[in-house]
Amino acid sequence: MAVGVGAATMLGVASDGRRPTLASAPAPAKAWERSAGGVLPTYSLAEVATHTTVEKGVWVTFRGGVYDITTFVQNHPGGVDKIMTAAGQSVEPFWSLYRQHLQPKSTAADGPVPKDHVAEILAPLQVGWLDPAEMARQKRSAADDNDPYAHEPERHPALKLISATPCSGESPATLMSDSWTTPNDLFFVRNHHPVPVLDDQTFTLEVSSLGGNVRSFTLAELRALPQATVTASLQCGGNRRGELNSVRKTSGNAWGLGAISNATWTGVRLVDVLAAAGAPSDEETAEAAGVGHVELEGVDGTTASIPVGKATSRSGDVLLAYEMNGEPLPPDHGFPLRAVVPGYVGVRNIKWLRRVSAQEEEAHGVWQRGIAYKMLGPDVTSADGVDLSKVAPVNELPVTSAILVPQPDAKVAAAIDEGAPASTVEVKGFAWSGGGRGIVRVDVSADDGATWHTATLGDGSEQPRHKAWAWTFWEADVPLPAAVAAKGATKLVCKAVDASHNTQPESVAAVWNLRGLANNAWHRVPISVVPEE
Repeated sequence: MAVGVGAATMLGVASDGRRPTLASAPAPAKAWERSAGGVLPTYSLAEVATHTTVEKGVWVTFRGGVYDITTFVQNHPGGVDKIMTAAGQSVEPFWSLYRQHLQPKSTAADGPVPKDHVAEILAPLQVGWLDPAEMARQKRSAADDNDPYAHEPERHPALKLISATPCSGESPATLMSDSWTTPNDLFFVRNHHPVPVLDDQTFTLEVSSLGGNVRSFTLAELRALPQATVTASLQCGGNRRGELNSVRKTSGNAWGLGAISNATWTGVRLVDVLAAAGAPSDEETAEAAGVGHVELEGVDGTTASIPVGKATSRSGDVLLAYEMNGEPLPPDHGFPLRAVVPGYVGVRNIKWLRRVSAQEEEAHGVWQRGIAYKMLGPDVTSADGVDLSKVAPVNELPVTSAILVPQPDAKVAAAIDEGAPASTVEVKGFAWSGGGRGIVRVDVSADDGATWHTATLGDGSEQPRHKAWAWTFWEADVPLPAAVAAKGATKLVCKAVDASHNTQPESVAAVWNLRGLANNAWHRVPISVVPEE
């Protein structure tokens, strides 16, 4: 929740008309401190969670206090969508990302301390306190060691959870365009099992060649090898799967568009690790030795493999990464070591990596040879009788793009009078293509594809066209003709073209498949149109 000093004059009355008091809190800057003789009511977390609309009041919590920010929502400098992401919950995880709200010397021991002007805005908006007994019970229940998921890492509340155990969480669409590299806390999560609790001091990676030679590396030994850094986007093969369900139900998580994120990864190249282990480290030598694939195995048992040509290519940029955006890998993203296979589907980027081995054939298991990542035709509604061994696994994903701004069902003001000049709609989004194929054009429409306008490519467009591992941001001011605006609703559409001049298909029906993989149909966003004032 970003705030400005001048906004304080617009605040001070709760949504029900009461002017909240801070009891004996000595000054507005201390508004978050519990007062022994406080007169404000106590609320449960469940009660706070119901206050997520202007009609019911928009509430947030901070250091045990409950605040009604309804009157401030429309004046939030970062936009309504940003502040509403925190509605009904704590703002502390959000402010850990948007640190302009906090004193620079806030410490973990003291808890986050807001800047003076932020505290001044919060003070008159306090309507109560969180129930301390409930919060204590919550901490006790989280310590149940009999639950295999008892030690899951804490996750940012802005993640859109598709599944809690194992965790599948989308990057929030309202925040995705804020930064070209996704903050670690907002990077999408796709786990198949509980997150392993690992010690980087005792960690070892086993690397084996086809002849049976095995070498183990500690993390310190890996760090002693030449360091490499690559910025790459990872995308789950099921991203946008939910749209396919409008045709026929698919199997798997009904992801929206947030199962893709971008980060800068630091580690050692896989080819250098293979060389250090005495394994063939160039494609020609490896193939002569009978190596066709390099298998990657995680501590959680997830296995996958990549073709030897990708694994041994220095330009393929395959990393064994130990840092993400300049910090040690978070537990959800593979601490202490993971594979990063730029341009490949997310499942090949094995987390909590414990073993690398040269193999004649691709890995066994559901994630490689089973149906999980096999893309069948739109007419195949059952895998019965299908010889999956003859179906190629998904590796490089096709070109895709999506609209991030405006959000679905947003209200856009436009001229609707006949003969009036067309208004414009500001549209922003991302585009990406597998295999390192750069984005050369994005086309955007404000009338469901009847007419098109070329977007301006932004961050990411400077990447080499055939080594573009990261997504590209784009934006466009798209004309909205009065005749279209007068109908009161329309659909914004985008489609991208990559460096190989692949483009996106028009309909989800054309790309429907049983597993719901690789949906790259035109992305459509419905909006409402209201008359300009």
